[in-house]
Amino acid sequence: MTGQIRPARMGDVRAIHALLQRFADKGLLLARSYSALYDQLRDFIVYDEGGIKGVCSLHISWDNLAEIRSLAVDSALHGHGIGKQLVQSCLDEAESLEIGQVFVLTYQAGFFRKLGFVDKDKHDLPHKVWSDCLHCPKFPDCDEDALMWVSEKNTTA
Repeated sequence: MTGQIRPARMGDVRAIHALLQRFADKGLLLARSYSALYDQLRDFIVYDEGGIKGVCSLHISWDNLAEIRSLAVDSALHGHGIGKQLVQSCLDEAESLEIGQVFVLTYQAGFFRKLGFVDKDKHDLPHKVWSDCLHCPKFPDCDEDALMWVSEKNTTA
């Protein structure tokens, strides 16, 4: 890996949008509008290797709870550990913010299990989490898996 993981910048929005849209077109993640990307830019980190080749966001949902969202890595770079590093960067940030639990809704449950996430019943997630789901074309019949990561430092899990 010769690129770098860094916070997203204003100039990255179009490239982030294009990368996410490729996966959204395949039904693998939710599309994000330009407006949503600008609104939530501070949530995003990118893998930059002469262009945006990976993206991930950490969205604070509730007290002691955040969500990993919009994880995407250019298909040509799958299997190089970039997704793992992006997720780990988000988990490190969650710990630095003293957020002890991070969940994900995903079609790639096996990937997240390898990173220490465990299966979680979607109905156990707070109602606040579901506000974004109202905009999903699959709502209310979500077919994604819910998984949770709990920090070893977390005392309120």
